[in-house]
Formats: sequence, structure tokens, C-alpha cells
Amino acid sequence: MQDSHNLLRTPWHTGCVKTTARRELPTRGPLRPIELATGAVMSGLTIALSVLANIIPFLGAVQVLAAIPMAIIAQRHRLRALLIATAAAMLVAFVAGGVLAAFSVGSCALLGGIVGSVKRRGRGLMYVLVYSTVAGAATAAFAVGMLLAFSVTRQLFFDTIRNTVDGLTNLASRQAFLVPIAEGFADMAKSILQYWYLWIGGSAIVGTVIGAVFAWYVLGAVLDRLTWLPAEDHLDAPDDGRPVAPLPVGLVDVSYRYPAGDADALSGIDFTVDVGEFVAVVGHNGSGKSTLTRILAGRPPTSGTVSRPGSAGLGKFGGTAVVLQRPESQILGVLVADDVVWGLPDGAEVDVEGLLAEVGLAGFGSRETNSLSGGQQQRLAVAAALARRPSLLIADEATAMVDPAGRLELVALLSSLPKRHPMAVVLVTHQESEADAADRVVHLSGGRAVDRLPVWHQPVTDDLPNEPSNEPLLQLSGVRHTYLAGTPWATEALHGIDLTVNRGDGVLIVGGNGSGKSTLAWTMAGLVEPTMGTCELDGRAMTKQVGKVGLAFQHSRLQLQRRTVGTEIASWGGPEIGSGQVGRALDDVGLDRTLASRAIDELSGGQARRVVLAGIIASRPRLVVLDEPLAGLDPDGRRGIVELLGELRRRKGLTLVVISHDVEGFGSVCNRVIKLDSGRIVTDAPSPAGDRR
Repeated sequence: MQDSHNLLRTPWHTGCVKTTARRELPTRGPLRPIELATGAVMSGLTIALSVLANIIPFLGAVQVLAAIPMAIIAQRHRLRALLIATAAAMLVAFVAGGVLAAFSVGSCALLGGIVGSVKRRGRGLMYVLVYSTVAGAATAAFAVGMLLAFSVTRQLFFDTIRNTVDGLTNLASRQAFLVPIAEGFADMAKSILQYWYLWIGGSAIVGTVIGAVFAWYVLGAVLDRLTWLPAEDHLDAPDDGRPVAPLPVGLVDVSYRYPAGDADALSGIDFTVDVGEFVAVVGHNGSGKSTLTRILAGRPPTSGTVSRPGSAGLGKFGGTAVVLQRPESQILGVLVADDVVWGLPDGAEVDVEGLLAEVGLAGFGSRETNSLSGGQQQRLAVAAALARRPSLLIADEATAMVDPAGRLELVALLSSLPKRHPMAVVLVTHQESEADAADRVVHLSGGRAVDRLPVWHQPVTDDLPNEPSNEPLLQLSGVRHTYLAGTPWATEALHGIDLTVNRGDGVLIVGGNGSGKSTLAWTMAGLVEPTMGTCELDGRAMTKQVGKVGLAFQHSRLQLQRRTVGTEIASWGGPEIGSGQVGRALDDVGLDRTLASRAIDELSGGQARRVVLAGIIASRPRLVVLDEPLAGLDPDGRRGIVELLGELRRRKGLTLVVISHDVEGFGSVCNRVIKLDSGRIVTDAPSPAGDRR
């Protein structure tokens, strides 16, 4: 399980070699982290569905759904991944639901494995028949062998048949016209008892074949609809058997093109990193920054040379560690101290309290990880990375979700690490200001190294949105919210919030990490019910009107669930929305209508945020709440979102609540600024005139 944990800590596997060849997935060797992670998640879904189907009456049909996750494993990974996932799932299902649940999981794995394997090879129904016949024969041999080996069980099976037939015969004998049927049952029972091995074997084979054919049409249709989802980890690296030694690393004329890509994501990169250096990589969205860090972390380029004295050792002691933009995707422990050491091998000695003190989390070891603010979670991710004593630490947009004060502290922490440890740190960022402390700065644009990036300015406009009315729309009175209320880990996020949002208002809510901004946003949308107090829209409780307030998450990709842009927007608008309304929603957010057919995964960060806004507009909300709408965007993308929000308020009179660390430029959008601190409103004032010019 250490490898699967390291996959979650860092999304790419170990290894780096001098290469110009494109990688193919291995056919031998131990399970790779992506296989372990996929098997763990998918088998967990199968267990849950199978146990529910066996425990709750009338949920037998759920058993068909339980085979889908296993089919996904078989379709996308090696047979051994399916076998290990099946064995683990059957053991867990046996503990949770007994023998019947374990048998159900095994059946799901068998049918899903047949369908998934045939789909992976691009074959048809004939192969399903062949595979299911072989599997049925193996099942028949196992069943007959078990009955031969366990005579008591065999006798119990025979007694069950006799008792069943006797009961049916007694019932049928009461009606003369049913007597022949009863005699037929008796003759069949004699045949079964005499030739039981043929009956059981034949039933197993026929049942498996029929089940596989049914699954081929049902599960196969589901798998066909999921083919657009990424089927492999394009950034998985081949194993490198050399000792772990990632530094110094040198890139010479390195280029990289993603599978099926029509252009290089990186081109002609010359780059070096040595022990003791703090290097910054700066560029806008799509400039190739993350691709460069993946090369540094062990992914072979498609051309050029990467040289280092040993392997990159991603996730291994003394190797490479990566801290990502979203720290919650790397946090696995319930408690802070547990998360620092999660996944480390037995016997590893880690000074947990010392590491936490080094990253500014002294005394936090017993805190729950979900009670930490965004900045604190980033510090925890750094501590967990340092627990592996890396030679190379890569911080990929690690400051994007942190407030301005937290960014300065985090950058200061990262820049100090090479001075205190024998290591190097590479910081990837949009912000030129965060690169000031670096020993060297690499600017990327369009996948190439450039001398300097173009400077983008925040919008300046005198065309302010219309002044709001004094008609209350959303009212919060004495709102308090406590997470895990009634437990020893209770954490109060909001403390008596009194707030009125008038129709047509543009409200900017600011505050540091942990100030309660996101909790307030979810409360306004009705997704969090206040522990105390009320949150009402037009006089009715917001929790009874979910959907009336549109909420855009910090991570817009989490809200985009459909395959294409058009179907996504249409799903927000409801069954009555057509292509015309989808087109108008795209017009409203400044996107070309041709994007309606574009796959969601092909969108940039800025485009994804605009699509979420288009969906919200299509749903005709009374009010829109945007939680950190600028997070993770480069300066150009941020400017575009700010201009878009101002235009929506001007043209549509949109009532808007913006929650953001980035206050610059929002004076042209919002007429009020509210500051939160420790779950309390400390100021509620008009937007400064100086920021509105």
C-alpha cells in the first residue's frame, strides 16, 4: 500500500532515464501505483454495492451495477490488477456481509472481468462466449471439487434437494392435475442426485455464459459511454533500477508531446537544478510549467536528454517529492501527525513534532486534518514531503489557494529549505513576485523558455455596474456553524453572522485562510445548514431552496460532470433548455458557440470557470456566489474573469457575491466589501472609491 499512497501524495511514479522514445505500459512487474489506486477505489465501490444488494430487500438489481467498477479495472489495467482487487474485495465483503456478499463480489469480478477484457482487446461477442465458457468450466470444476472434498456439505446439499422436492410433491398432490408435475419433479430430483456433478457443472457453465452475454450488452454499453474518460496515466514513468539520486539534474534540448497531442507541450528546454538551489518556474496557464515539473519528477521526454546520477525516486526516501496546488488531494490521514507519516515503510524514524514546528504547525499533531485552513493544509503537505527527506522538492502552484499573507509565509518557508537541508526546491507559480527570492527564474511561454513574460494589468473602467436596490434578497441572522458538532473535534467556523444582500448587490467577501469564507459561501447556497441562526432567501430557509442560489466552487473542474460543454450547460438549465439557450449562455460568458462540442477535459482553467458560469446562468439563479473565482488562473485569465463579472452585473443586473483572496480589480465589480476574521464580520463597507476607478 506504500506505492498507492505515494501515488496519492504525488500523481506520477518514479523513474528517469536518458530517452527519446515514447513509453508503453509494462506487461510485467509488480502493480504500479495507478493500478493499486484504481483497484482500491473501484473494488470499494463493488463491495459497497454488493453488500447493499445482499442486505437490503428489493435491491437485487444493484448487483448489476456492482460489476461496472470491476469491468473498468479489467478494461484499463492488467489481469493481475483485477485478480488482486477481487481477492481483497472478497475478503472485505466477507467481513462486512458474510459468505453471500463475498460470493456476489466474486461473481461481479468474473462478469466484469470478461466484459472489460474483451473491450480492452477490441473484440466482440464471440470472445465473450469463449471466455465465459472457459470461466464457467473453471467455476464448475471448483464447485464440483468443493462438494467432493467436503462430504458433509455435499450431504447437506442433497438433503436440501430432497426436502424441496418433497415439499413441492406434497403441495402438488392436493390437486389431481398437478400430480404429473410432481412426478416430474421427483424424477428430476433423482437424476440430479445420481448425476449431481453433471448438473452442477452444466448449470455453472450455462449460467456463466448467459450472465456474460447479458453483461456484454448492459455493462458493455456503460463502458462504451465511458471511453472518453482518461484510460491511463500518461505521466506514469518506467521503473529506473538505479539508486535514488535525483540531483543534480540536467535537461538538454528537452521536448514533450502528450499522447494524441498535435503540438509539443514543451520544446527545446535547457534547464539544470543542483543541491542548495531555490529555482522558480514562472508562466501563464498552458505555458508548460506542470509538464516541466513532471519531467523533473521522472517522466521521460519525447526528445532530448535528461541526465541525473540516479533515479528520480519520486515518493521515496532521498528522492523527489511534489506538493500540489490542491493540498486536500494529498492529505490522507485523519490527524495531522498521522498524515505526516502515512505510507512510510515500517521502521522509518520521523521527528513529527520537529517537522511540524519547521513548517509553522507546532502543536498541531492532534488536530484533525479537515479542520485546517488552506494555508495550513499546504504546510502539512510540505511536512509530509519533508518526512521522506527529499533531495528535490517541487511545489507546483502550491500557493494558488492561499491568501496573500499565507503566500508570503509559504514562499519564505520554501526558499529557506535549501539553506537548512541538502536539497533543492523548484517553485512553479503564476506570480512574478513569488520568484523574487529565487536563485534563478525560468520563464515559460508556449512551452518554450523566454526572457520575460508579458505583463497583464487589472481592468480599469469607469463604466460601473448599476447601483443596487435596497430590497433585501438574502438575509443571514445570527448564523453560526460548527463542524463535527457534539464531538471532541468540534470546530466552530462561523460565529454569529448578520448579513443582508440586496437585490442587485455586488458583494466582495475577503479574509485569510480559515476565516470562514467557504463555509459562508456554502451556507448562502443552502448546502450547509447553520448550527444556529437563519439563512433565508426571500423569507424562506435557504436549505429548502437549494439551486436558487448558484454556487461556483474553488475548483471548477469538480462541477463539470458531463462529457462536452454543451451537454454540461444543458444539464444545468434543465430539460427545457435547447441548443439556442446553450448558445446564448456561452455568449453571456464570452465563449465561442463552437465550444459547445468541445470535451470538458480540453478546457483551460479560465474556460472551465466560464463554462461553470454559463451553466449557472442557464439555471436562472436568484443570486450567484463565487468561491475564489481567480484561484489558479494566470494574470490574463484573472483579468478576463473580473471583466466578465463586471459585464454580467452591468448587462443582466446579476446579484453577485464574490469570495476571494485577490481583491485587486474587484472594485469595478462589487459595491461592498466585507471582511471576515475567525468566522466573524469585522468590516462591511462600500467598495473604496480608489479601487473603482
